[in-house]
Amino acid sequence: MHLLQLLFRAGPGVLLMVLCLQLGTNKAQEDNRTVITMNLQMPQTAEENEEVTLKLTVGTELRECMVIKTSLRGSHTMDGPFNYIYTACLCEDYPRTFYWDFEVNRTMAIAAMVHIIEKEGICPNKAVVPNGQKYFYTIRGIQVV
Repeated sequence: MHLLQLLFRAGPGVLLMVLCLQLGTNKAQEDNRTVITMNLQMPQTAEENEEVTLKLTVGTELRECMVIKTSLRGSHTMDGPFNYIYTACLCEDYPRTFYWDFEVNRTMAIAAMVHIIEKEGICPNKAVVPNGQKYFYTIRGIQVV
């Protein structure tokens, strides 16, 4: 009986070791979900004054919904639909696709930008603003031939 009591009696060293094992990092518990994924599709070349379509698909791997604002910026000033800003609710299983139709008159770089914002009334459920980066962008070029 005395032997069993020794086996079940945990000394301070054993308790410390068990605590360290419990608090240790476990790779299976890390959350490596991507906050924003962006897929930008547009032609690489166009003729002068040709209307082109830019398609941006935005997704997330987060379980919660968030409010995003998407827009374009160019290396040269543009007028019209190029300057449209879209605000939408983005959820895990529902990627959003945005379109811009505009005329190009010279070679330029175009940045598609996504900004996670805090705004009520856009998402049907409560929207979150994740910790960390709030601005995301991707840049492509279009050459006028």
